[in-house]
Amino acid sequence: MKQVAIVILNYNGKAHLECFLPSVVKHQQDQTIIIADNASTDDSLEFLKAKYPTIRIIQNNENYGFAKGYNQALQKIKDEFDYFLLLNNDVEVTENWINPLLHSLQNENVAACQPKILAYNNNNYFEHAGAAGGFIDKHYFPFCRGRIFDSLEEDYSQYDSEEKVSWTSGAAMLIKAQIFFEVGGFDEDFFAHMEEIDLCLRIQKKGYELRCNPKSSVYHLGGGTMPYNSPKKVYLNFRNNLFLIVKNHPGFLFPKLLTRMAIDFLATLKFLSEGKVKLIWCILRAHLSVYKNLPLLLNKRKILKANQFPILQYKGSIIWAFFLQKNKRYSSLNKRLF
Repeated sequence: MKQVAIVILNYNGKAHLECFLPSVVKHQQDQTIIIADNASTDDSLEFLKAKYPTIRIIQNNENYGFAKGYNQALQKIKDEFDYFLLLNNDVEVTENWINPLLHSLQNENVAACQPKILAYNNNNYFEHAGAAGGFIDKHYFPFCRGRIFDSLEEDYSQYDSEEKVSWTSGAAMLIKAQIFFEVGGFDEDFFAHMEEIDLCLRIQKKGYELRCNPKSSVYHLGGGTMPYNSPKKVYLNFRNNLFLIVKNHPGFLFPKLLTRMAIDFLATLKFLSEGKVKLIWCILRAHLSVYKNLPLLLNKRKILKANQFPILQYKGSIIWAFFLQKNKRYSSLNKRLF
């Protein structure tokens, strides 16, 4: 029997653990549940020890963020498990949610798989972080089956087929432990946000595939650690998306960066029109951080260029399709561009 560790990263998430951990415990089979705690300062650990004394806890020395927090924890258990099931602390799981994911990973070429991710507060709609599987466009903007930008689709089983995807959501992802370490784990310079997309691109460059299997479904609250409109989240999303491009874009880099600068300038105008001045500064800081870290990023890019397998990428512009062509649904996109 292959061993599965359900690893939940936590930082000051006692309220989420109280709400969502019971479903994980209820629907576990022979999997081991592990809480990787990023040096919480609330009562998370006291709650766990009192309420769930048999659950294993790995204590990190500080709040390392998503990327390093998981790397530190998974390194400590890498010799014990064949699969890591990474799960946010604000996810409610359902009966038999693990078996379909394991079934997908029986294909030796599939490295990771995610379930269908629906909104906890509105069960009939997809959730932002992953929906029914993630993709990236030619400018590396992420979107999903069931979610483009902030437009969430109602789920009426239109995306219930198992599909090959560009990235699997870090909110709920089953990944083969050997492949996780083979590609170097999460890039810790990302801290949080889009680190799973970067991981998935590196996995594809090794020749592996990623899947979404909607026979498994979970409900994600979203914004559990950092609200969606948080300036810090906006900064990390813009910065890490640029990190993603520098590291992973196989073609000429600087024309791609200039194009993204132009697109991000349009984003600043949008924020200005909405009176969100703080978010404009977040975009500027994101670009400054890329220039500051350019030597480091270029070195990572050089290492990755040795891996020549292509990535699954939407060859069109999701911005053009969404804002100009008014295609609000994944199903309305031109599939010839995939």
